Amino acid sequence: TNFILTNGGRMQDYWGVGKATKPMLPLILVPTTSGTGSECQSFALIADAETHMKMACGDKKAAAAVAILDPELTITMPRAVTAHTGIDAIAHALETAVCNKRTDVSLSYSRIAWSLLSSGLERVLEEPNDLEARARMQLGAAFSGTAIENAMLGAAHACANPLTAHFGVIHGEAVGAMLPHVIRFNSQNPDAAEIYEQLGGPKLADRVAGMLGRCGMKSGLGEFEVAPELISTLAEEAARQWTAQFNPVELNRESVETLYRDAMAV
Repeated sequence: TNFILTNGGRMQDYWGVGKATKPMLPLILVPTTSGTGSECQSFALIADAETHMKMACGDKKAAAAVAILDPELTITMPRAVTAHTGIDAIAHALETAVCNKRTDVSLSYSRIAWSLLSSGLERVLEEPNDLEARARMQLGAAFSGTAIENAMLGAAHACANPLTAHFGVIHGEAVGAMLPHVIRFNSQNPDAAEIYEQLGGPKLADRVAGMLGRCGMKSGLGEFEVAPELISTLAEEAARQWTAQFNPVELNRESVETLYRDAMAV
């Protein structure tokens, strides 16, 4: 809204970074979920109405002047929304931790975010009214968003977007279904493998897969009725996604196709 209100045009005009030429209005953000961390970012993520592909529209002028975190506002989230947004935030923490744009600053936010989110998610699913756990989730999501602002994401988000565009898979479920496979794939990078082990031990991918199960979320692409014959097309689109270039292991159509087929086999 701030882009259009102050600069006019369509959101497609701002796809990319720094394309708004006029000042924007001061923005106060009050999140009611614990997922995107957009209150700490200068990017607006909008789905193109025609293609359903996500457009990342970034501009430092779009960053919020103030973000207010009130965990009471998240208590009424349905269980599924709590799970989907929580897994998305966890993916933000784990992807920013190993992406090739990470810095010491971003990695510190990623580590704290993972600690907060991994301890908070299952608690809020069991006890939705636990304000302390809700606060951990909100702060963890905000810190994950701060990590994104100072680094970037990777293969899980690159693979998720075509699943949402073509099959209507909820973003958190799409990211979650891909994340364990991406962790295993990225572990061939020694630096990424070391960070993963520091965060969650040698079986981090299995731990994340277990979280999906306890969230009651689908974990195999077959459960989303993804057509196997479209895997190559999806892989080509995923390899062109904005976040693909920041993955610690280079992505191309062939490697993404392998990731998708691994996720189909679950």
